[in-house]
Amino acid sequence: MKIFTAEQIRNWDQFTISHEPVSSIQLMERASVAIANWISEHCKNHKRAAVFCGNGNNGGDGLAISRMLYMKGFDVDIFVSDPKSKFSEDAAVNLKRLRDISGITIRKFSQIEQHSFDDKTIIIDALFGTGLSRPLEGDLQRLVELLNTKDNLTLSVDVPSGLSVDSLFEDEAVILKADYTLSFQCWKRSFLHPETGKYTGKVVILDIDLSKEYSEKTETKYFVTDDLLIERIFKPRQDFSHKGNYGKAVIAGGSYGKIGAVVLATKSALKTGAGLTFTLSPNCGYDVLQSTCPEAMFIEGGEKYMTAFENNPDFTYGIGPGLGIHPDTEKGLFNFLENYHQPLVLDADALNILSKTSENLKLIPQKSIITPHPKEFERLFGNTENSFKRLELAIEKSRELNIYIVLKDHHTQIITPQGKVYYNITGNAGLAKGGSGDVLTGILTSLLAQGYSGENAAIFGVWLHGRAADFAAEKYSQEAVLPTDVVNELGNVFKLLQYKL
Repeated sequence: MKIFTAEQIRNWDQFTISHEPVSSIQLMERASVAIANWISEHCKNHKRAAVFCGNGNNGGDGLAISRMLYMKGFDVDIFVSDPKSKFSEDAAVNLKRLRDISGITIRKFSQIEQHSFDDKTIIIDALFGTGLSRPLEGDLQRLVELLNTKDNLTLSVDVPSGLSVDSLFEDEAVILKADYTLSFQCWKRSFLHPETGKYTGKVVILDIDLSKEYSEKTETKYFVTDDLLIERIFKPRQDFSHKGNYGKAVIAGGSYGKIGAVVLATKSALKTGAGLTFTLSPNCGYDVLQSTCPEAMFIEGGEKYMTAFENNPDFTYGIGPGLGIHPDTEKGLFNFLENYHQPLVLDADALNILSKTSENLKLIPQKSIITPHPKEFERLFGNTENSFKRLELAIEKSRELNIYIVLKDHHTQIITPQGKVYYNITGNAGLAKGGSGDVLTGILTSLLAQGYSGENAAIFGVWLHGRAADFAAEKYSQEAVLPTDVVNELGNVFKLLQYKL
């Protein structure tokens, strides 16, 4: 799914209006029907709605939604700055339609403190949409601050008021905190970054049938990884195939006390389907690895820590889990990278070793995948003000080094050397545990070994990891889910893909 800027979204509306053809008021009605139907279906325990409407088209949506909810049996109170103030043309039409309905009360924002918000009341935020270009101030800022103190279920129409679609306002900006954001047609970038996404609650994308022609022909470098993309990437196994068709994956890592990391990566590589899987690890992990991962073959790389990395151009390597940063390990890794030139996966301590000087980064083979979390990224490439700036730097470094960067976050970003960014929306906070990244390393190494391109391996691998974590969290809860549980759910994700195909 493409992600568009606020300007592109406005153009999308206009293109739909001029080419369908449909009038702007009809398009507003279509969007409002989608939201009113969603609320009616999902908020059956609520009987009242307090709808806060701005004077623009987002407020027009709110006015239309109020009328529709009233017709569905809700008690509706509408709050506006002043019923006599100037509204946008379409919002004014919907305000006029409400005057024929005696059961809906229209109040001023100033009357909110006298209003009773019981636990059956939904707050609906329709103050500002995608057109907001500066932080809230004055009375509107105070209104949003007051709404944020309420315990009621809060829904935002399209965008939480006060939130920019494309960027980050100053730290002190006041933004409405929604429980749900019911947005139209596509994700917005600000929903996907930690500084801004915390305001959206659960995001629901509603299809209001905007022009498919516009969507297909309009260029963007930002995407959300959706199921349709994954179904195009996924390559089912062929009946007349053998282990030689699915590559040779080597998980290189481990050190005394950190063998569990390489076990997790090895298990996930096996579960993801590599034809042959090897574990290159120090001898202190031999017994553990042979007993926990009998399907993988063991290659000795040292005694208590890694000192030697066997170099075989026919193997695809995933290096880093539990590796440690011993000077002899560092020397062995540099020697390996100077002589191995195929794409590979680098994570964890492999990245920490490389981060010691910027010159080390030139050792990374082109088209490789690196998987830093924010702190590892900072060590590699430098500090940035926020996640938006971090992503800009990642785009620059991906192009400069000709590598794929998997920038781990709540919505992990996959950055390609061509400047494309894919936001992943699978996964949950259950992955915020040591070992989760090791599982991802094994998945990515296995996919790369099986012949997936670096881009497709990164996109598919991150999605697969997150979807398996979602299945695991459904069974055990986010608190209790373990990285091993994620590995064990990979088979169910592949079964889901096979079913869809």
